[in-house]
Amino acid sequence: MPKSDSKLSILLASPEVVGFAKTGGLAEVCGYLPAALSRLGHQIAVIMPLYRIVRQLGYPMTPIYPPLSIPMRGQTISVRLWKAQLPNSEASIYFVEHPDLFERDDPTKGRGIYQFVQPDGKKIDYPDNCGRYSLFCRAVMEAIPLLGMNVDILHANDWQTGLLPVYLQELYQHRPGFRQIRCLLTIHNLAYQGVFKSWEYPVTGLSWKLFNHQQLEFYGHLNFLKAGLVFADWINTVSPTYSKEIQTPEFGCGLEGVLSERTHRLSGIVNGVDYHVWNSQSDMNLPERYDRETFGHGKAICKAKLQEEFQLPVDSSKPILGMIARLVEQKGISLVLKGAESIFSRGVQIIILGEGDAEYHKQLKKLKERYPHQLGLYLGFDEGLAHRVEAGSDLYLMPSSFEPSGLNQLYSLRYGTPPIVRATGGLADTIVDTTPETIHTDRATGFHFKEYTTEAFLSGVHRALDFYWTEHDRFRQIIRCGMRQDWSWDRSAKEYESLFYQMVQERNKVMKMGGKSS
Repeated sequence: MPKSDSKLSILLASPEVVGFAKTGGLAEVCGYLPAALSRLGHQIAVIMPLYRIVRQLGYPMTPIYPPLSIPMRGQTISVRLWKAQLPNSEASIYFVEHPDLFERDDPTKGRGIYQFVQPDGKKIDYPDNCGRYSLFCRAVMEAIPLLGMNVDILHANDWQTGLLPVYLQELYQHRPGFRQIRCLLTIHNLAYQGVFKSWEYPVTGLSWKLFNHQQLEFYGHLNFLKAGLVFADWINTVSPTYSKEIQTPEFGCGLEGVLSERTHRLSGIVNGVDYHVWNSQSDMNLPERYDRETFGHGKAICKAKLQEEFQLPVDSSKPILGMIARLVEQKGISLVLKGAESIFSRGVQIIILGEGDAEYHKQLKKLKERYPHQLGLYLGFDEGLAHRVEAGSDLYLMPSSFEPSGLNQLYSLRYGTPPIVRATGGLADTIVDTTPETIHTDRATGFHFKEYTTEAFLSGVHRALDFYWTEHDRFRQIIRCGMRQDWSWDRSAKEYESLFYQMVQERNKVMKMGGKSS
């Protein structure tokens, strides 16, 4: 059995990694977690597709020989592997190169890494995503012998890597160097599953015997994420509460039965924050930096500058509710729109930064016309502005219908901006509701509401505003408590490390007995 001080070899596979390609929180996990695991002394490598945006970065890369030969649809496809260094880390990162499949992203033409914009403005998935990520998964497996590491853990992330545990068990288990590998699948958002028509199944190269309702078939379709859930040695998601929620019909997205069957191999670990990037003490994006002792002065300056930046009246007495989000239903933007009139009636300012569904863009523009002096709106994304919104706001809105982990509520804590959150998923796990008891024990860090309704949302907002206006000293106590929280990646990495040790210990026991875990 490995001892707690023994070092592991970990290969993390992801469709996106921060610093190279990013569409959401998945990329941050797959960039910051490997760096933190490397700091713990483990040998870790990351592998992702080589997109056009990655090539344009001009990051130093070296080719790995020989090229990979990937069998697909009765032919062999040649794929090149490139190696680089993960930024600010000793970990390596590898890129799978296939220009026709992966280098089609071009924002100027409305093409992303997974989707493209149609002439009517709607985004749709690339029709060959099944083949694209089948090839990526096969390339990951074929690359393993070339990496110079005896992999203990293959860490798959989201549906794009869902075939990895299937390939490991069905096609590679008996090859030299693969039998000892154990596979963890992390679900970052169960709503995205990689569901394809059954006629696309042959591109996977897997036997039709696996296309049944207990394994890869999902209501007549192929489901990449379901495949991973069935075949992975362990499943985890990005918060303990979300790991429980997804076993229910409300949050299970049709896979609650599969997850419930594997509940003994399902757990949750909250994502972390890179405090080198998100830290009010050192953030160069801010007009004034501050800590737990100086936040009163620092946030006042940040607030005034934020009001100026959004051309709102500069008035310290008007609380700012900040929100940075994808403008989609999941993030609760509909609750904000429905509740805006009630909130604005109290003289409050709201600042929203984000982009998403065209209909929400339209509704927010109309709201801005009605309340030009109370609504600050930026439809798009600006990294520096996001930091200033976190620092200059008095309270932060995060009314998600569901939230696997969430990051902005953690940023808000470090910037002294108590979040108003729906008590779901990672929001429930990371934000302690303000009650007489949590105030007395100095644990309160924000404000909860439970039901996903406009009434419940407004109740949470008005409760927070009442506290802001009438409980000045206790509101400052909440800020200080939030700012001292540790939600760093080093904390998350230690929990992943413990899970990896558990998986390897089980592997050693099973291999000694000559069997395989279930």
